[in-house]
Amino acid sequence: MKRITALLTLVLAVAWVTSSYAQLSKDEEKEWKNKAKEYKKSPEELKQLVEAKESLEGEVSSLKNENTGLQSRVSDQNAKISELQEDMSKLRNDLASARAELRDAQAAPATSAPSTDGKMVDGVVFKVQVGAFRNKDLSKYFDNNENFSGESEDGMQKITLGQFRDYWEADTFKKYLREMGVKDAWIVPYKDGTRVDIKDVLEGVIASGGPSDSE
Repeated sequence: MKRITALLTLVLAVAWVTSSYAQLSKDEEKEWKNKAKEYKKSPEELKQLVEAKESLEGEVSSLKNENTGLQSRVSDQNAKISELQEDMSKLRNDLASARAELRDAQAAPATSAPSTDGKMVDGVVFKVQVGAFRNKDLSKYFDNNENFSGESEDGMQKITLGQFRDYWEADTFKKYLREMGVKDAWIVPYKDGTRVDIKDVLEGVIASGGPSDSE
């Protein structure tokens, strides 16, 4: 490294002398004329000096190219970093939105049905309502027996027994209850866990030939 620095200094000095020869003082002009004579007497030394200058110029050019390549790679890296930062920002926004949706879902009241029974059955299910009571809360018993359930509506708790896929089985069970003294027993249908009108699910049931509902 010291050798390169010394050669570079010498080359710069020669270049400066060449370009600024007219500006030299008389003493400086005399000194450099003497040096020129010395180099003239020793062309080998002058050749080495010129070759060293060319070598240094080549190294400088190579370093400039390498610097250009490094700057290009740095620019590419900066672009990738910027892209990653944008992706992270988008992911943070998506995460915040997902958390907000989760909070809203957890805070939202259940909208599927007003029922308080322990199990919802998909499709059409027939239950037998045995009464509607005010100021009577039997909901603590619903979770332990899916065939005993109820729902609250207009301040009344409607109690139902059984879950039947077949309407006529529900009808037979209703008649047994009436014979046992539950005079207000009647069939109520549910579709996908939601109570519906009997006419909405009985199409084809009565025509199937079973016994009629004598509510």
